[in-house]
Amino acid sequence: MLEKLPPLVSLTVIRYPKKYIFFALLAMAIHRIPLWTNKKIHFWKLLGCGKGGGFSKSPDWQQWAVLAARDYEPMPDTQPALLINIYGKFIARWYRFWKCETHTILLEPLSGHGTWDGKEPFGSLPDKTTYTRQIAVLTRATISLPKIRRFWEHVPETSALLNNAEGLTFSVSIGEIPFIKQATFSIWNSVEDMKAFAYTMRQHTDVIQKTRKEKWYSEEMFVRFKIIKEFG
Repeated sequence: MLEKLPPLVSLTVIRYPKKYIFFALLAMAIHRIPLWTNKKIHFWKLLGCGKGGGFSKSPDWQQWAVLAARDYEPMPDTQPALLINIYGKFIARWYRFWKCETHTILLEPLSGHGTWDGKEPFGSLPDKTTYTRQIAVLTRATISLPKIRRFWEHVPETSALLNNAEGLTFSVSIGEIPFIKQATFSIWNSVEDMKAFAYTMRQHTDVIQKTRKEKWYSEEMFVRFKIIKEFG
């Protein structure tokens, strides 16, 4: 029996010209249809972006994102063809028509835990991985309503730590619902750089302990990815 390949995950960050912000908002409604009807995609999310790299409650109205997971298959080597292949012609042409800048990252899930809307969108993953090279990390959470104030009290400190972390090459704040459903996607030079930030910086580990002790999250997910390709 052939071994089942891990799903292919794509994250595309889209930046609209300022004069077309209305059409960015419109896309959040319209693009649900082609994504929902795309039989190759088994999980997708249309996401807003915050200012700064970490969790953010200040929206960036020009920047948006789409995350999708699908069965693995070889992908084209150009971004225009890639966007068509993943999201379909309508969405790809929409970005081109409104003169959007797009940055797409193709990913292979390596390890992780937790759920997203009660699902394991990237399959059943091991808790750990032996992979040590350049790595991407998705951290997302649904914040418990009674704990919103406590959560956001600590965001400025942890975001400042993230933005100054050694080995961090890219980060973006993404989310489904402002203040409540938040996520951070980051890319690190190595697993050791990521671990140094996550587990050895005292301020960050203190916050992690508080999330557990005070039960800030009603749902959370942490996933590590191998980067296959980047476009844009």
